Amino acid sequence: ATIKPIHPFPKPSPLPPDRSTMSTRKDAGPSPAAAPATAPALTPSPFMPMCQMRRDECADLLKLISGVSRPLEDVVADFLARVPPERRLRFGSAIKFLLEDKVMFQPAERLIALAILHQGYSSQLTNPFVPFLINVACDEISERPERVFLQLLLTSANGDNNKEILKQSAEDYLKEPSYASQVLLPRDQLESQYSCNDVQLQTYTSCAAATVRSAIPDPDVSQSCGDSSGLSPTKLNRDNVVTNLLQQTPLRGLSPPWIRPSPPRLEILEGELQWLNLDNNHELLWDGSMCADTSRGASIRDLVGRACKGPLAPAQQEQVVLDLARDWKLVYHCGMTPEKLPDLVEHNPLIAVDVLSKLINCPDMDSYFNVLVHMEMSLHSMEVVNRLTTAVDLPPGFIHDYISNCIRSCQNIKDKYMQNRLVRLVCVFLQSLIRNKIINVEDLFIEVQAFCIAFSRIREAAGLFRLLKSLE
Repeated sequence: ATIKPIHPFPKPSPLPPDRSTMSTRKDAGPSPAAAPATAPALTPSPFMPMCQMRRDECADLLKLISGVSRPLEDVVADFLARVPPERRLRFGSAIKFLLEDKVMFQPAERLIALAILHQGYSSQLTNPFVPFLINVACDEISERPERVFLQLLLTSANGDNNKEILKQSAEDYLKEPSYASQVLLPRDQLESQYSCNDVQLQTYTSCAAATVRSAIPDPDVSQSCGDSSGLSPTKLNRDNVVTNLLQQTPLRGLSPPWIRPSPPRLEILEGELQWLNLDNNHELLWDGSMCADTSRGASIRDLVGRACKGPLAPAQQEQVVLDLARDWKLVYHCGMTPEKLPDLVEHNPLIAVDVLSKLINCPDMDSYFNVLVHMEMSLHSMEVVNRLTTAVDLPPGFIHDYISNCIRSCQNIKDKYMQNRLVRLVCVFLQSLIRNKIINVEDLFIEVQAFCIAFSRIREAAGLFRLLKSLE
């Protein structure tokens, strides 16, 4: 992410050619103030996000903060002279991030950091860090010397004047007890002083208020940063921690995602075309003939295809029976489907019996049974079912459904001649099933008895009725 400045930058001051970076300066005392001049603004480097710091920038920042024995005005002048205007917002954001955690800097170092935040934009009418400075100056948890120091800076009449307090070093200021008698101003008085300069004191939105800091102190680790003087192991460790934080963590913290409900649809006006979301649920159709051996069973496939169109010659029927007897798996390559079964039954019932007996264990056998039950009743269909009952074990539900369909067909036919003929065929078919104990009479007793009584004028129906009476 990139931090975009919310206030315009001042025009940059000219930089001496031998003082372009902080690493070339030696702490040999105060530096002379650079003469202000107008120069074209430098373009920020596109290779570094505004929200992060480079390692050399972290070293520069820590070197500035560690100058606790130097006059504050020299440290501020050093910051203004050596840090270009386009980098000051980045430095200021990093200092603000570190000041929010009160254990990162020693008290003297915090004074230097606060002075840099205040004086870094002192030549402008607006300072983006004024809201933060006012919060620190009014924070009752902060140390009193720090609050007094900051309120003295904020209440100065002119930000460009050299202040007496900035002529001292941070260490000298903490040694003097003059701040003990200073009266602290309330928040509203400090804010009123900057209201005329159009400073946005309330800059936190609801999302920004819920932001969580990306660096949280460990309660199990000592919160002391050690002595600020010298190169103690604790200070070196502090510098490494600060460098890693500024390089790897977002300075703005971790904010929650901005979740908004989707807007409602606009009401469809009269005469307006309405978008239709059609159902696009397609079922997968599996082609069972894919990757199949098409050369196998070519002759029997041709004969079965002819058998569905008309009666075969006795030699051709015998050829189909012999081929299926030699290899019963050819039935899966003969091209037989449930849709072709009615034609095969009417034209060649014997071949239909042989094919169905080989397909009895086929996963699609229920489809063949369903076709037999609902096809038009005829002598050939009853012959096929009768032969199947003696050749294979048929499901009881299929036989009962077929008998019920036969009885309904006899009752619904209008032609008396055809009706009498079908009734005789059904009665002979039922007598054969009962005598061969293919069906259980008790399951169909009432339905068959009613059928016999309805057609009792026919001799075969009367004979079936007597057979039922004898089994009671």
